Amino acid sequence: MKQVVHIIRKADVEKQYINLLNLELDYELATLHEAIQQEDEKQQVKSKNRLTEIHSELEKLHAFNN
Repeated sequence: MKQVVHIIRKADVEKQYINLLNLELDYELATLHEAIQQEDEKQQVKSKNRLTEIHSELEKLHAFNN
């Protein structure tokens, strides 16, 4: 029974983390959009790098298949 509870908790934590990553994805996309409009190349690079990290993390969690 403990194993079942542990698996359920792990799944809940993973879902919460995926939701958090999706929120961060939205925020970073908005930041990138603003940086493009303001022609802020430094922020564009920073945002693109973070978006790549978020994408990789979501791929690891198979979040694109849900």
